[in-house]
Amino acid sequence: MMPIAERDARDLRWSQLMAAAQAGDARAYETLLRDCLPLLRAICRARLRDPSDAEDAAQDALLTIHRVRHTYDPSRPFRPWLAAIAERRAVDRGRRRGRTSLREVDLEAAMDVATPERAADAELDSRRAAVELRRAVEDLPQAQRTALGLTKIEDLSLAEASSRSGMSVGALKVATHRALRSLRRRFGVEE
Repeated sequence: MMPIAERDARDLRWSQLMAAAQAGDARAYETLLRDCLPLLRAICRARLRDPSDAEDAAQDALLTIHRVRHTYDPSRPFRPWLAAIAERRAVDRGRRRGRTSLREVDLEAAMDVATPERAADAELDSRRAAVELRRAVEDLPQAQRTALGLTKIEDLSLAEASSRSGMSVGALKVATHRALRSLRRRFGVEE
């Protein structure tokens, strides 16, 4: 662990580098990003088990810093601003991983089909379930269908879904929750 005086000196230097970067100093900006990358990686590794996910989250954090660098207030400490961005990107990456892992199938389990008849029955059941689900989604109110499609099917972030749909983030959350609750009730899934 870094001594407090050393960390404070580093934080002051980072704040100065960011202020210079905001003023257009490309060299200061490059130095800042290179210097803070180990901290970004450490924060992301602490949140995510998979090293490649942690590295992706750190890269996402760098991109976010670049995109929102104008929002940093040089009169405030830089490290908490930086850490908050890294934490959010790691959490986002973990959530995204969780959503995609629910849709992934274990290859060995998928290959374990005893007979062609069982495979055909499973395919038929799957098609029937898909048709039934499609009908259930079509029966939802338009706002719920839109929210469900953008946030769960297209897997967009709330900000992206809000931008595309014209709905506020809060309205998207409510509509998605209501859509999922309606579908769970329709299919008899316990909440």
